[in-house]
Amino acid sequence: MVLQNKKNRVKALVLTGYGLNCDVETAHACGLAGASARCVHINDVISGAVSLKEFQIMIFIGGFSWADDHGAGVIQAVRMRKNAGDKILDFIYRGNLVLGICNGFQTLVNIGLLPGLEGDYTGRTVALTHNDCGNFRDDWVHLQINKDSPCVFTKGLKHMELPVRHGEGKFIAHDSVINRLVTENQVVCRYAVSDGLPAEGRFPENPNGSLLDIAGICDPTGRVFGLMPHPEAFNHPSNHPDRPRFNVLTGRGRISGDSFPATGISIFENAVRFFQ
Repeated sequence: MVLQNKKNRVKALVLTGYGLNCDVETAHACGLAGASARCVHINDVISGAVSLKEFQIMIFIGGFSWADDHGAGVIQAVRMRKNAGDKILDFIYRGNLVLGICNGFQTLVNIGLLPGLEGDYTGRTVALTHNDCGNFRDDWVHLQINKDSPCVFTKGLKHMELPVRHGEGKFIAHDSVINRLVTENQVVCRYAVSDGLPAEGRFPENPNGSLLDIAGICDPTGRVFGLMPHPEAFNHPSNHPDRPRFNVLTGRGRISGDSFPATGISIFENAVRFFQ
């Protein structure tokens, strides 16, 4: 756990409003990681009532912004790019961190903040579209983390289990873009089977049919990161569906007490450490 003096805490802005529904969970996760989180309505960022200069981390959260009308994250992306695009770019250029979770990831790719190839944070080159299974997926997945990725948020992580809850999570892009993301290690995490190996497109391990099992990507700097699974929703061991079975097996001496999966708080802790 990252501990800080309250006066010196890293400040995280958690965007809220218009169908977004993971603000409380996300702010709680930031607090557990040692940050001071503030939930801010999108309109207050656009109007300037709240300045991005007060924060070091900005989080685009999960939910269903504008009810996913016209596509997941599309309206939020258009509204924020048109009315606060320069503010967001300045936030990134000043060396800060941006995290997009689920609907937030969809928003980041629609704005063009990801993948940010050649420092271009305005062009849209990838997309997240409807799951191959044809329906909404609410499940837990294994993730293989790329140790060679520059991503600030996943530093030191190798494997995670996190919940997914989305209907439009299939990552697609032109082959040339996919190849570049792989070559430059911007593919941060992939859907995997229980032993950590790639899912190779198998359902339900890959819940949406993402190309190359891609679950999350970052920009070339590693400071802008988006993923479909929800790290904020695994903020305590009791969140995990296997926790009761794990407790029984630990009590019987079948497994060690420290073998339980790392919680999603690790991602937020890495963000806080970046500024120390």
